[in-house]
Amino acid sequence: MRIGILGTGQIGGTAARLFASAGHEVALAHRGGPESLRAQVAALGPKARAATVDEAIGFGEVILLAIPWRSRGELPAERLRGKIAIDAMNPYRPDFSLYDLGDSTSSEEVARTFPGARIVKALNHLKANDLARRGRPEEMFERRTALFVAGDDPEAKRTVAGLVAQLGFAPVDTGGLRDGGKLQGAGGPLYIHLFAGAEAEGMVHGLRAGAPAGSEQPRAG
Repeated sequence: MRIGILGTGQIGGTAARLFASAGHEVALAHRGGPESLRAQVAALGPKARAATVDEAIGFGEVILLAIPWRSRGELPAERLRGKIAIDAMNPYRPDFSLYDLGDSTSSEEVARTFPGARIVKALNHLKANDLARRGRPEEMFERRTALFVAGDDPEAKRTVAGLVAQLGFAPVDTGGLRDGGKLQGAGGPLYIHLFAGAEAEGMVHGLRAGAPAGSEQPRAG
């Protein structure tokens, strides 16, 4: 699959390496332009290329949004219409406090910014070092580290879940952009916690049923 990656920081750069290692073609873009990415792309091997933002969007069957959340309005919204877009962003201010979104969620706001894009919330709840080292393609689902997925487009969510599984994680559905986003988004009860696949499914079921999260979090091995 061809994946356009917008943003090449800790999450975007880590995801690019994982996707390329899994056999996908990746086009990396950030505001510094393609020339600033030559060394990073060379380290990823022949599956990777540097691109402008517009080129990366045109290239990708799936687009990874990994720029600062506050900068999303700088992207060409019309170019993302109809694209599956993985929202890996979290609504942090420059001082690392969270924007007050009221009753909304960060991915609902992203969907408003990009009307017609098929937004799937994923790759946002793990720290970059956990994303980098916890993928275990050889493990069964129950023993893999969970990676949560939320969205309102079932087909898009299945596509992203398949990519998550190829990276060696257990894709666990938290629901739609609203309910799932509240669970896995920054400040939510699942954010930055590590769970094994089967434990994560039980945790999500309990949270969606209104049960308290509990003081002890199941840990992935």
